[in-house]
Amino acid sequence: MKIAIVIPVYNEERTLCACIERLRASHGGMGGGVVWDMIAVDDGSTDRSAVILAELAAVGAVYTIRHEINRGKGAAIRTGLTAALARGADIALIHDADLEYDPADHASVLAPILDGRADAVIGSRFIGHTHRVLYYWHSVANRIITTLSNMATNLNLTDVECCTKALTRRVLERLNLTEERFGIEIELIAKVARMRLPDGSGQRHARVYEVPVSYAGRTYEEGKKITWRDGAAAVWCIGKYGVFRA
Repeated sequence: MKIAIVIPVYNEERTLCACIERLRASHGGMGGGVVWDMIAVDDGSTDRSAVILAELAAVGAVYTIRHEINRGKGAAIRTGLTAALARGADIALIHDADLEYDPADHASVLAPILDGRADAVIGSRFIGHTHRVLYYWHSVANRIITTLSNMATNLNLTDVECCTKALTRRVLERLNLTEERFGIEIELIAKVARMRLPDGSGQRHARVYEVPVSYAGRTYEEGKKITWRDGAAAVWCIGKYGVFRA
């Protein structure tokens, strides 16, 4: 079993080493038979992120890919998922480099896939785990976006904007993503929601599970990058992929 951890990176020199160290430290908890493949995609960083990743790659800690210009988180995730397939991953798990998410949650995120119940698992910051209390209006916007996404996809998720997502190889092979920025979260869920997978003599819908994850959100002073424009783009993507089905 090979599990790829896809790490989009943009100007994360302050957190990058700690992120990789935490990921490496968490691997032992999954038991034998699991091969981990950490894939970091540097999306045109202008700080020392590229230098740090080169140093980590030199000691075999991570496989790195670099976009020469900043294209957006969606583009970095797409590049990482493509690399995960090419490198033989059975499962890909998306994990941000900013320390907002805890790799200790990966065991519970992967469990529904590893025991055969799920084809895709979506994390949620709002169903039981510890999270840092931050911006009220961000939470309001997230609830609105999640509700609209659920109406379009007929799923019952609580946090469509959560970074943590795990996908099986069968899903990855059928997932054609196009978004360049944060709209990738909406597009991915919309396309998984209507995906049908071979099942014996017929087909079935992809099985989607949701699990709680902890969250230590950053302030803008600490490096948070998402803005109201990304929220507006998410609503646009709900119409584009969930209603009109691009």
